[in-house]
Amino acid sequence: MPPAALVWMRRDLRCDDHAALYHALRRYQRVYCAFVFDTDILDALPTRSDRRVAFIHASVQSLDQELRALAARSGAPGGGLIVRHGPAPACIVQLARSLGVQEVLTNRDYEPEAIARDQRVAEALRATGIAFSDYKDQVLLEQREVLTQQGQPYSVFTPYKRAWLQKLDAFQLTPYPVARYASHLAAPPDGERLPTLADLGFEATNLAQLPLPTGAQGAQQLLQDFVPRMAAYHEARDFPGRKGVSYLSVHLRFGTVSIRQLAALAVQQAAQGSEGAQTWLSELAWRDFYFMILWHHPQVVTQSFRPEYDRVQWDEAPELWQAWCEARTGYPLVDAAMRQLLQTGYMHNRLRMVVASFLTKDLGIDWRRGERFFAQHLNDYDLAANNGGWQWAASTGCDAQPWFRIFNPVTQSQKFDPDGKFIRRYLPELDRVPDRHLHFPAAMKPLELQACGLRLGQDYPWPVVDHASARERTLMRFHFLARKED
Repeated sequence: MPPAALVWMRRDLRCDDHAALYHALRRYQRVYCAFVFDTDILDALPTRSDRRVAFIHASVQSLDQELRALAARSGAPGGGLIVRHGPAPACIVQLARSLGVQEVLTNRDYEPEAIARDQRVAEALRATGIAFSDYKDQVLLEQREVLTQQGQPYSVFTPYKRAWLQKLDAFQLTPYPVARYASHLAAPPDGERLPTLADLGFEATNLAQLPLPTGAQGAQQLLQDFVPRMAAYHEARDFPGRKGVSYLSVHLRFGTVSIRQLAALAVQQAAQGSEGAQTWLSELAWRDFYFMILWHHPQVVTQSFRPEYDRVQWDEAPELWQAWCEARTGYPLVDAAMRQLLQTGYMHNRLRMVVASFLTKDLGIDWRRGERFFAQHLNDYDLAANNGGWQWAASTGCDAQPWFRIFNPVTQSQKFDPDGKFIRRYLPELDRVPDRHLHFPAAMKPLELQACGLRLGQDYPWPVVDHASARERTLMRFHFLARKED
């Protein structure tokens, strides 16, 4: 058995059912584990108080403890995590050389910049005689595993999902038995310590005050809470005022939970006739679908999936943009959703569609600006899924919402927050507004406003646009483009 290897952990912050870790432990006598707080990424963040960095930091601390415990259970003196702070390529190459390993193993990433980074690392390692390999771990089916009969990637979700389900078998759902080889875990070099948030140049956030447990243990806590609710997922998931979703998205983003574990649970309950489990499994399929789209079509990061829609004439509208960013649009569901994002770093999935539609279809602002705003604020921001979601809402992407179907923010509010529970939570200034007016206070008469003590324009803003007029403008914007295509 070769002597030593290094596992480079990234968005896979767990030690159970971990592809790269399993392959390393099975093949090497000593296996080191490392994580890099990559300054190429961190230095580009707009604030030193970032909930995602805090989440990763807490999860890295948990992972270090879990690796030590895993080694101890196997009777080995090793375990633990080596942590570096700097440019990831340089840190990994230097660490691999100093440890004298024969190979660096990691789990595959599908984002264009990450692919380019890994190619640079692989070349630098091979120049020094160290091998580099990567493995599928963060998705169930990847790259060219699901193709059309013509051997092409799908661009429509429904046929993709049918093919995806046909290929999803026990092999893809079987966990990697990491614990079987845990005795090969190596201890970090003497003197290693985990950096604090302050060491990284970041400040504490409100993460500890949020209902968001961190690390693999936190993911399992959320999963156990969701399992008995999964059967009702198909009905409850669209209502932001209800506890209807899993809240596992950030854990999927950073790999503190295995996608195979989640899919296996969904498949098991779906086989028993659970419609909620079938719907949740479809959401996991959407996740794979968007990863596949990004891998095959990396240009979607900055361009429309359908190139003709790059000719859409979006508005600059700086005042409308600021109103959307600051939750002052005058449409309560939109504003409540944006406050949820700003205060917690989370936004309910139904509301992501609503606010994206509002930005692109009501305000006429480029989807790329909204996507970048989400990139700054979402705890679970994932380029593939969020790019796909924004292009879906803007009608520029694959299998997108047709451009002539435009969400009405008032009817969406009436349908999915009928009693105003969600709105009142994030817009307490509307607490005394009667239910029948809560979804659009601007329709209230002066005496009704006076009765509930609401001063429009002071306590809560007037609508920044008229939805009906904005809808017609959007229809003309896209219809003009469609006519040019004809």
